[in-house]
Amino acid sequence: MSFSLYDASAPVFVRALTAIPTWLDQALAEGRDESAIMAARLAPDMLPFPAQIQLASDSAKGCVARLAGVSAPPMPDTEASFAELKDRCRRTVEFIQGVSPATFEGAEERPVELKFPGGTGYRFKGADYLTGFVLPNFFFHATTTYALLRAQGVKLGKPNFLMHLGAPVKL
Repeated sequence: MSFSLYDASAPVFVRALTAIPTWLDQALAEGRDESAIMAARLAPDMLPFPAQIQLASDSAKGCVARLAGVSAPPMPDTEASFAELKDRCRRTVEFIQGVSPATFEGAEERPVELKFPGGTGYRFKGADYLTGFVLPNFFFHATTTYALLRAQGVKLGKPNFLMHLGAPVKL
């Protein structure tokens, strides 16, 4: 059995984008100030909290779309509440889960071009795009989301980040 780019991307994104809404629920359950968290940044020059989730979503859906050769659903960055951010995560997960693993056939060599404002960008082969750009970028934003919540006092720990593993078992 081989390990594909689908295996290294879609389930990874789904796990993290399923965990993030539970972190938001934890913040609400603890009575944390949603508006303070929505405005939170770790440094003055960084994007605020909602952008971290929006960019994690964009990274995941964009990657899956590019590697599968399909179009990603548009999601304007308009979320202004935890409920809207949770819905964005849900819609991103639904999109990813709706893409067949078979569409990733040949994705390792599929050319991927990213264009940034101002005319710069990158060209990759699919495998390098996933491992060298998307996964680090995705986890940068997922981890920053987690760190911002922790910085606002939300009682999260590593088990919340790795919740897909469940509780450790006796070996």
